Amino acid sequence: MKVISTNVGNAVTFLWNGKEERTGIFKYPVDKVLSLEKEDVANDTVIDRKHHGGIHKACYLFASDHYPYWKKLYPHLDWDWGMFGENLTVEGLNESVIRIGDIYKVGTALVQISQPREPCYKLGVRFKNQSVLKQFIHHGHPGTYVRVLNTGKVRAGDTLELIEQSQNTLTVQQFYNLLYDKKKDTSALRLAINNSSLPEYKRERLKKYL
Repeated sequence: MKVISTNVGNAVTFLWNGKEERTGIFKYPVDKVLSLEKEDVANDTVIDRKHHGGIHKACYLFASDHYPYWKKLYPHLDWDWGMFGENLTVEGLNESVIRIGDIYKVGTALVQISQPREPCYKLGVRFKNQSVLKQFIHHGHPGTYVRVLNTGKVRAGDTLELIEQSQNTLTVQQFYNLLYDKKKDTSALRLAINNSSLPEYKRERLKKYL
């Protein structure tokens, strides 16, 4: 896997249900090194700290490989890396292979795969169409958040080197499916509940399905 682009954004104000709101999802490529901190990316904008940023969502990665699919669906948009609000656009990121809990070295930082992206209405604001939420869920390639174990610097061209593979075989895609499938896969449920790399509250919520 290789970092294709590093992206950050400034706060953007928009109207939602008659009220002004702000978002940091409008991220764009920057020609500079990003500093991955414990709870966010330095010099990036995180507005809603309840749902973004923090130790479990310090940095968001999305695969460049899926951009062609979305460009065909939304050809009218002004396309650039960072369209999905990702800090790192990564070539070769495969959610069906990457496990929750895997540890990677990227640049000088050490990160751990923590959880997939769950889309909200602000992605619809970026795409100028709220239908993108259902399309994003159905497509099944959400990218992944990471926990920053050791802070460090990342730049475009850096590769992600697998340092330690999780012994728990739950992949990012398996967990993503668990979140949205009405009929939950029992074996995946057990893997998720026993995966200490997932936030505790998410694991607790899944116990009711067993």
